[in-house]
Amino acid sequence: MSLLSVADALDRLLCGAKPAQRTESVPLHEAQGRVLAEDVAARLTQPPFDNSAMDGYAVRHADIAELGAVLKVVGTSSAGHAFEGSAGPGEAVRIFTGAPLPAFADTVLLQEDAEVLEDGRIRTTFLTAKGRHIRPRGQDFREGEVVLRAGDVLDAGRLTVAAAMNHAALTVYARPRIALLATGDELVPPGASPGASQIIASNTYGVSAIAREAGAEVIDLGIVGDDRQAMLEAVRHALTLDIDVLVTLGGASVGDFDLVQPVLGEAGMALDFWRIAMRPGKPLMVGRLGAVQVVGLPGNPVSSLVCSLIFLEPLVRRLARLPERSRLRAAVAAVPLQQNDRRQDYVRARIARGPGGELLVTPHDRQDSSMMKVFAASEGLLVRPPHSPAAQAGAACEILLLREPDA
Repeated sequence: MSLLSVADALDRLLCGAKPAQRTESVPLHEAQGRVLAEDVAARLTQPPFDNSAMDGYAVRHADIAELGAVLKVVGTSSAGHAFEGSAGPGEAVRIFTGAPLPAFADTVLLQEDAEVLEDGRIRTTFLTAKGRHIRPRGQDFREGEVVLRAGDVLDAGRLTVAAAMNHAALTVYARPRIALLATGDELVPPGASPGASQIIASNTYGVSAIAREAGAEVIDLGIVGDDRQAMLEAVRHALTLDIDVLVTLGGASVGDFDLVQPVLGEAGMALDFWRIAMRPGKPLMVGRLGAVQVVGLPGNPVSSLVCSLIFLEPLVRRLARLPERSRLRAAVAAVPLQQNDRRQDYVRARIARGPGGELLVTPHDRQDSSMMKVFAASEGLLVRPPHSPAAQAGAACEILLLREPDA
């Protein structure tokens, strides 16, 4: 099977992604970032009464038509405590922001536009237009009005209006369920004491973070050694968990101990493609086990993370019904760049802001795909398309942004 381009591989992966139809009701405090599964209508009218937009005095406009008019203050209306009395001509009610507007009033005179006199009187110092500083009943929304639509992503503003419409919970699409299975006799979990030929299994944590940030519910299936039967049982167990995607970590190449692909085949996987024209991440594998998509990530930590950013993140967002999000940004090379070969390179790099706000890219000297500290120190990945010629400092380029650089 020939090497597939990154663009073609991503297109084939996403074409097979079918967003789950499962829905669930979640309380508002758990709904951040979720996607609405149905329209949301107001259960009440907001505001429920005419109210004051400012601190001041509720008046009849006819009483303040002339500058210097004197009115008697006969009561107070504050938030949660309406004025219950009556006021005749030439009388006003002290009112505060959000307080109900008394029935007699048609205007709010700002407190700074009134001079306070003795004996509870005020004198106008500014001509106020009729109807000013009043929020009418239903100005925001009315009972039965559809304010939020199915497909909306719930952010701070949408959660606030949902709460204001008197919804304590919302129906959203369920998060896609992603199961992670690390493979290899050499792996032990963090906190364990590795043997002479063993290493700490680290990939799961970075891949989990990327999947969760993209909107997934992640199930960690732990580590399975290089044992065909144990691996097959782990895969079959994963398929009982109502998952959308099975992600394997390591063992997808063609070495004597790389059992993932043959075991998945025995479990019934239809292989879509394998091996991508990219560096790092060449041995990426994609297939399907019935309704479950399978993504086999390389074992090298950096390769695993790069493939997760390029393939797993957009897959999860598609399954979660979230809008597409590109990490690609235009940038400028801060140093000369070498010529590239037939594979698309993702070069770990430091990113800084130039004097004009441009993103300046400096690749790290060492790019071995096992070196995690270099990835951790990188703000982005310099993208070098196949057969890119050498370029001088100052040349335009493209990066995959990992995090915003320091100012």
